Amino acid sequence: MTVMSRRRPEPRTGAQERRAITTRRQAGSTVALVLAGGRGSRLGPLTDRRAKPAMPFAGQLKIIDFTLSNCINSGIRRVAVLTQYKAQSLIRHVTRGWGFLDAGLGEFVDVVPAQQRIDSGWYSGTANAVYQNLDMLRESDPRHVLVLAGDHVYKMDYSTLLADHVRSGADATVACIEVPIEQARDFGVMRIDDFGRVIDFEEKPKHPRPVPGRPDRALASMGIYVFNAAFLYRELDRDAAVDDSCHDFGRNILPRAVAHAHVHAHDFANSCVGANGDAPYWRDVGTLDAYWEANMDLTRPLPELDLYDDDWPIRTLQHQLAPAKFVFDDEGRRGMAIDSVVSSGCIVSGATVRRSVLFSKARIGDGSLVEDSLVLPDAIVGRNVVLRRAIVDKRCVLPDGLKVGVHPAEDRARFVVTDKGVTLVTPDMLAQLAPTRR
Repeated sequence: MTVMSRRRPEPRTGAQERRAITTRRQAGSTVALVLAGGRGSRLGPLTDRRAKPAMPFAGQLKIIDFTLSNCINSGIRRVAVLTQYKAQSLIRHVTRGWGFLDAGLGEFVDVVPAQQRIDSGWYSGTANAVYQNLDMLRESDPRHVLVLAGDHVYKMDYSTLLADHVRSGADATVACIEVPIEQARDFGVMRIDDFGRVIDFEEKPKHPRPVPGRPDRALASMGIYVFNAAFLYRELDRDAAVDDSCHDFGRNILPRAVAHAHVHAHDFANSCVGANGDAPYWRDVGTLDAYWEANMDLTRPLPELDLYDDDWPIRTLQHQLAPAKFVFDDEGRRGMAIDSVVSSGCIVSGATVRRSVLFSKARIGDGSLVEDSLVLPDAIVGRNVVLRRAIVDKRCVLPDGLKVGVHPAEDRARFVVTDKGVTLVTPDMLAQLAPTRR
């Protein structure tokens, strides 16, 4: 095997250096607002006690770490995370794991809970969440406002998006990606002209319009927007005065902007970072099947999402944990993991793990078999347990001999089984299995 050394970067030309300076200035004059208050109801019991952006992902990360890492890696260091629904674990994660910026230089990652700043109501839509925090925005005096979702998995250079927005001369820019037409009903769908200007925008249409010449694809909004600050303030003030508005970017702000202003479409392929597949990598892990599939992709020899890129690290709150440990090497009692992601603090004790993700401090007991499964943090799998195509929630304690993913009818009676046959196990479900003891 040949070990390749990292090449030194080529010296920049004068024009390249000037572009780099301009890019840094654009990032420095931008405030990013991360919308992290959604319920994530399609994830079912997994979001009964936590917000979707706080969901564990890839063994040691949270979903929101992707958006926050993209900001820091892009040079955007003024970030506000707007929370609302069951946000305590999310607030704890952000405040403890993302407090390393220099406040003396005006840098911050702030958590902004819903505070009823305007009236007695909570956030009534994505646009209303930003509207209720306009005083904070004006205090920061940005030239551009970057509005982001905190519950998507992707790697994106926002500075490229900003440069494209400035170059276009638009009032607002929407990042977009092509999706299969059958999935487009879950997104905002747009049409653009030959110059990249958005000429039509419809949120979650029943009959999405395909991309011209590609009847099986639609152009979807990623929920990533850049606004000129003055334009955004004006539109939010106008929208707040409309009684029958949903106060939502996709349903209200953008359709009006398309009709009365200049809205530009940014192709995600131009700012996607480090994807290993043929297409840019972006996932809305909003269902149990999508969550399972996105994590399982990481067990492949060359996953589409590259988490080993030192040039674009995905940062997180790092707990001080012991290394993963595999014990026993006897016939029929061998601790091993194959084609799997195993996180710090895990112990695989005389068990076999195949094509699975073990999150921090997961414990797998003697004689157990774990295949095509996600075992979330602090879960304990007892002895002689079988897991196939399963998601085991945080802090579950699976009793000895339990079989999940083996008998579908039994699983449906005890747990939650998705349309694609993935079984979710939670502590509450396990408590229902245990006999009542006095």
